[in-house]
Amino acid sequence: QVQLVESGGGLVQAGGSLRLSCAASGLPFSSAAMGWFRQAPGKEREFVAVVSRTGGTTRYADSVKGRFTISRDNAKNTVYLQMNSLKPEDTAVYYCGRSLAGYTTSNTRDYDYWGQGTQVTVSS
Repeated sequence: QVQLVESGGGLVQAGGSLRLSCAASGLPFSSAAMGWFRQAPGKEREFVAVVSRTGGTTRYADSVKGRFTISRDNAKNTVYLQMNSLKPEDTAVYYCGRSLAGYTTSNTRDYDYWGQGTQVTVSS
């Protein structure tokens, strides 16, 4: 069955860095765009970043542009999110997802598989 497993979350001080990983299995990983989203308590899930099938195209939410970098390793079936200069407002559960649309979309409705999420907490 399809599995997306996130890891790498934790507690970090403002200004610090974390690297999230999402390992995929049970799906043709290299044929799908992959995205990262996040959800803070009481808020809707929001787009963070997406990478195309080959890794050649990336898109970011304005709130993370210049601080976060999404990448993928198709040989390892893994997508990454490098997060630098973290802020308290980045605190959320971070999810990776597979784009059913096949392209770099920021719409949650275009994603059909999701991981269980990993908690990121940034203290001030």
